Amino acid sequence: MPLTATILAAEENNPILPHPYELVIGVFSFLVVFLVVGRMLVPRLQKTLAERTDAIEGGIKRAEEAQAEAQRALEEYRAKLAEARHEAARLREEAKAQGAQIKAELREEAQAEARRIIEAAHAQIEADRQAAFAQLRAEIGRLSTDLAGRIVGESLQDEVRQSRIIDRFLEELESTTDAQAVR
Repeated sequence: MPLTATILAAEENNPILPHPYELVIGVFSFLVVFLVVGRMLVPRLQKTLAERTDAIEGGIKRAEEAQAEAQRALEEYRAKLAEARHEAARLREEAKAQGAQIKAELREEAQAEARRIIEAAHAQIEADRQAAFAQLRAEIGRLSTDLAGRIVGESLQDEVRQSRIIDRFLEELESTTDAQAVR
């Protein structure tokens, strides 16, 4: 028995095996902690985790919505920019067309004014020519009368006679000038 008593004594003093009252207190304490943690702490942790999950998922959804809104705003901005560019190009073309039209109108007005000035100048030249011709005719008549009077040796002061002689002389002069121009 000495061997069994030694084994029993060794079992009683075994530091690895707990005493039965420690085992009961340990199990009871474990159950109390398990119940407290399971009933009070776990639901609070789950609630906090669920709130955080909702917050994260809500944040992600809000971020996705914000990103989608930003994308829509960007597309709208690009559409408005393209529309503004198109409008600017249309306005430029319209301005070019108006400029060309105004330029054509001004050119037409300038040409009409130039024609009017040229016609007025031609009329003035013709009037001056007629006046010079009349003045020259009168001067030639006076000179020819004086010359004829000197050649003939008598005065040709009779107006009717003088006028006929002058007209005849000028007609002869014009006919010879015309005949020379035809050759």
